[in-house]
Amino acid sequence: MNADNSPIPGEHPARLRVGVVGAGRVGTALAVALGRAGHDVVAVSAVSDASVRRIEQRLPGVSIGRPPEVVASADLVLMTVPDDVLPGLVSGLAATGAAVQGRLIAHASGRHGLGVLDPVTAAGALPLALHPVMTFTGRPDDIDRLAGISFGVTAPDPLRPVAEALVVEMGGEPVFIAEEHRDLYHAALASGANYLVTLVTAVSDLLRDAGVAQPARMLAPLLSAALDNALRLGDAALTGPVARGDADTVASHVSALRADAPEVLPAYLALARLTADRAVAAGTLSAPDAQRLLGVLGGASR
Repeated sequence: MNADNSPIPGEHPARLRVGVVGAGRVGTALAVALGRAGHDVVAVSAVSDASVRRIEQRLPGVSIGRPPEVVASADLVLMTVPDDVLPGLVSGLAATGAAVQGRLIAHASGRHGLGVLDPVTAAGALPLALHPVMTFTGRPDDIDRLAGISFGVTAPDPLRPVAEALVVEMGGEPVFIAEEHRDLYHAALASGANYLVTLVTAVSDLLRDAGVAQPARMLAPLLSAALDNALRLGDAALTGPVARGDADTVASHVSALRADAPEVLPAYLALARLTADRAVAAGTLSAPDAQRLLGVLGGASR
């Protein structure tokens, strides 16, 4: 540690005083994980009643204060607020002269890298972006979800060992993401996780409409196998009528969706086109079959 008790860049961050600004689902989970690793969670800020209750349940005895007070009391400050709130919070702390100098200031946003922390970095803070690649529900088992997951990490070169040590202590695996790639990185994750939920729930509704009483029971083995195959095999895992070029079958799908679920049809068409493009590139769909298929899809969109 330096003379002012701030961490030396590159030093293992042992027994840090941790503060959390925005003790929601993610912030609370990370704070508990750091506490289990031997760090001292000293202060948090929270706005909602739900956040206060969460703190009382999972971080009992930890002081609740305003963000500048949390920053002043900590060596490591976790800024775990929504992506769109983060820039204003950082600018506000810098503008009001919060005691950021020499402190590790880390956010957990997927979208942002280090640039969003520029106002406090200019005032002497040590910036880190530590994004856990996981969804959090606010339940106690959120802590267990950290075990073995990836963290998208962006850090200045001198702070990379500190960022890596913190992630490992929380049970995760650091994956370093360049500053200029943060938006693409986050778009990929959001598309995979968020839209997968949308797709599965929409498909479940279609099966109910088709008379299936327990869609989840029917879908679980199929979707689990498809996900496993996709992660292991990539585009070689593509199956079904689009990958085979069965244009007549796809046309029947389009007719059924137009009649019974028109709100789903645009998504079906977009995913079918993307699937066809990838199947052609992978060599599993011939050009003539792709042309017939795209003719059906093009006609359906008009």
